Amino acid sequence: MPELILIDGSQGEGGGQILRSALALSMLTGKPFRIENIRANRNKPGLMRQHLTAVNAAAAVCSANVSGAAIGSRELAFEPGAVRAGEYTFSVGSAGSTTLVLQTVLPPLLVAAGRSTLALEGGTHNIHAPPVDFLEYAFLPLVNRMGPRVSVTLERAGFYPAGGGRILAAIEPAEKLSPISILERGEIHHRMAKAICAGLPGSPCANWKWFASSWAGRTNRCKSANCTKGRGRGMSSPSRSEASM
Repeated sequence: MPELILIDGSQGEGGGQILRSALALSMLTGKPFRIENIRANRNKPGLMRQHLTAVNAAAAVCSANVSGAAIGSRELAFEPGAVRAGEYTFSVGSAGSTTLVLQTVLPPLLVAAGRSTLALEGGTHNIHAPPVDFLEYAFLPLVNRMGPRVSVTLERAGFYPAGGGRILAAIEPAEKLSPISILERGEIHHRMAKAICAGLPGSPCANWKWFASSWAGRTNRCKSANCTKGRGRGMSSPSRSEASM
C-alpha cells in the first residue's frame, strides 16, 4: 500500500475545499490519506452534511475504506480502491451544495473506464458555492475542451433552508486528458441574466423580467422565458426569467 499522506485541514482557509481536493486526488492517484483538523477555521468545525456526502460519494465511486465519516468528525482516514464508472445517486439531506459534491467525484470519473451518470439532491444555488448555472455555462465547457464530454441538467432547484433540489450529470470519460491553455480573455459574445424563484410572495420573477428586459432591450435582443411556479419555500421546479443580449 502507498505511504499514508497526512494533511492538516486547518491550513489555508481551513474550510471544506482541502478535504474535497484530497478526496479527488486520492481517487486519481490511489494514494491514501489522513486529514486532521477538518474545517478548523469555520464556526462549526468538522464534517457537515455536504462534506459527509462528498466523503460517502467518493467512497462509493472507488470502494474506499473510510474511518471517521460522521457528522461533526474532525478527523478522517481514506484508503481508495479502483474507480468504478456507473450510475450513482447522492443525497445531501439538507440544502448543502450538490455542485461541491459533484466537484469531488468528477475528476476521477473523467478518466474512468466507462460512462457515468449522477443524480445529486440538495442545494443547487448556495452562498459560497458554484451554482449549477456556473457549471453549465462556464466550468464544464472548459472541462470538455480537455477531451471528456460532461453535461449537467437542473431538474429541480433547491435553496436554503429546505434544499430539495436535484441535478443530473452525464459523464463521457476521455482516455487521456488533453492540456488546455487559457492565457487571454476572449471577446464577449453574449450576456444573460437569469432569476430563479421558489415559494416567494408576490411575483419577484415577473419584476425581474421587466428589469432584465429593459436592460437587455438596449440592443433589441431580449429573450425571456417563464417556467412553472415554485412548490414551496426553498424548493421548486425552476421558476425563472431570462434576458440575453
